[in-house]
Amino acid sequence: MQIKRILDGANALIPFSDNIEITMEANPGTLEHDDFSAYRAAGVTRLSIGVQSFSKDKLNLLGRIHDQNEAQVAAQKASQVGYLSFNLDLMHGLPNQSFAEAMADIDTAAALNPPHLSWYQLTIEPNTLFHSKPPQLPDDEALWHIYEQGQQKLAALGYEQYEISAYAKPGYQCRHNLNYWQFGDYLGIGCGAHGKVTLPEEKRIIRTVKIKHPKGYLSASNYTFESIDVAEEDRALEYLMNRLRLMTPIPKQEFELRTGQHRDTLTDGMEKAKQRGLLTESAEHWQLTRKGHMFVNDLLTQFC
Repeated sequence: MQIKRILDGANALIPFSDNIEITMEANPGTLEHDDFSAYRAAGVTRLSIGVQSFSKDKLNLLGRIHDQNEAQVAAQKASQVGYLSFNLDLMHGLPNQSFAEAMADIDTAAALNPPHLSWYQLTIEPNTLFHSKPPQLPDDEALWHIYEQGQQKLAALGYEQYEISAYAKPGYQCRHNLNYWQFGDYLGIGCGAHGKVTLPEEKRIIRTVKIKHPKGYLSASNYTFESIDVAEEDRALEYLMNRLRLMTPIPKQEFELRTGQHRDTLTDGMEKAKQRGLLTESAEHWQLTRKGHMFVNDLLTQFC
């Protein structure tokens, strides 16, 4: 199995810790359920299953190749095989989606008892069918009602919101998510992969990008990538663009460690944000208010 070959090779180069989290993304329409046990035996500890919706009509509109039954069976199989955790991806704000349909998706997902849920609003991206032919989406008032009531429902079901679109049972937060949103380092390996590496001895932060197109990637004579230095004047904003997605307070010491800059760099922007009621401050932390979490993009403009 290719997954096992990849993991064995990585482990030989960088020995894994005993409690490593290894997540594999899975599409319910392409997975063979018999493979679930094999993936677990190969070393995968966590699955992320792209359900999107349990509504047949909504799945058809999104162009998904799986149906609602395949999504439920995939989640049930992940639970039975013994993965340490699994995630279900759900979207809301779908074309013509009613409040009742959005809440039904949450109820159906919760009944499958996933330790982790990603619940996020549909975004229309450039160069997509929806961008060229925009569908009828719920209006802003309906979207807010879905979001507000959905958050309350998830909390009542025992899911803690730890990131703007991520909810988990206690102890099941995704470690990759936490590292990424805390402006941590990660290696990008494979076609089109992005990475971030800090070189403290050189006082550099580098973003790496692998060759995007499969043909070019496979024909490359060596392991090439594009390297982009994050300029010092951009580090504070890049850190905040990631860190503000998390619901936890922002340690000032963490900002200094991740960016190599003094906390005073943010003083002017933080003062403006405080005056607008977007965050509060203590000697050791900054903390977004409820209003701040609702208007993160507005808050970021204070640092541009």
